[in-house]
Amino acid sequence: MTDFIDPDPQQFALLKNLPLDRPVNMLNLVMLHEQARYEDGTRATGAEAYGEYGRLSGPIFSRMGGRIIWSGQFEHMVIGPTDENWDVAFIAEYPTGQAFLDMVFDPEYRAIVHHRTAAVKSSRLIRFNPLASGAGFG
Repeated sequence: MTDFIDPDPQQFALLKNLPLDRPVNMLNLVMLHEQARYEDGTRATGAEAYGEYGRLSGPIFSRMGGRIIWSGQFEHMVIGPTDENWDVAFIAEYPTGQAFLDMVFDPEYRAIVHHRTAAVKSSRLIRFNPLASGAGFG
């Protein structure tokens, strides 16, 4: 499995070209290391490091107008790679695409994101344009 921890520069550049003035949903799928990998040698489990990231980034996320609209606990891969067992899964809603970018570049956020980097073995972050929900598929 390829590890995806931080955005690829080309993919991030394309993200910045998407509409920034409307709400976005970000699907987050996160697989954690058993032991966090801090550059300074700090010892913690991946879950502890990710918990610290969540605790410290939560107020920044809220300040940007973000909220979690769905979270779930992984149970079974029905269709897809069987080696992708996600420890954390949630959808974050931002009032605008710009709010997401503002969070990523916020100096407070940049000072604490190392906890996420130390914790994460692999991840997926997928931006969606929210549509009206209904009873049927598609």
